[in-house]
Amino acid sequence: MSELAIELQGIDKSFGLVHANRNINLKVRKGTIHGIIGENGAGKSTLMSILYGFYQADHGDILVGGRKVSIRDPNAAIAAGIGMVHQHFMLVEPLSDSLHPWTDAALVQASLEEHTAALIGAADAAARLLPDEPAAHTQPLN
Repeated sequence: MSELAIELQGIDKSFGLVHANRNINLKVRKGTIHGIIGENGAGKSTLMSILYGFYQADHGDILVGGRKVSIRDPNAAIAAGIGMVHQHFMLVEPLSDSLHPWTDAALVQASLEEHTAALIGAADAAARLLPDEPAAHTQPLN
């Protein structure tokens, strides 16, 4: 059994003339947490969208637990044990023209408190997966 939870090998994705991901290789060991950072337009969201089945890579392989998988849609990703926390989420649902934060502050406050509690719970769960003294590791994607 592989010590890797997920491995991306040689992932390429283009949109017309724009080469969003070029030969991306990434290894994620079991029990680790990774963040992918970079400038706007660097291909981070595209790479994660490939992993979660929103997009299909033009080239490359995805391995889960050491086995090559085909992730054609989010349902396949979920079945493979892959979840997605989207970078763009809304803390408060859109308000109509007749309902604004300054007219119903209690509603907004309750929604923010609920979502904040959920985020804190997720962060606490993630922290429990880390060793007591985690070492910072960074590596370029390609």
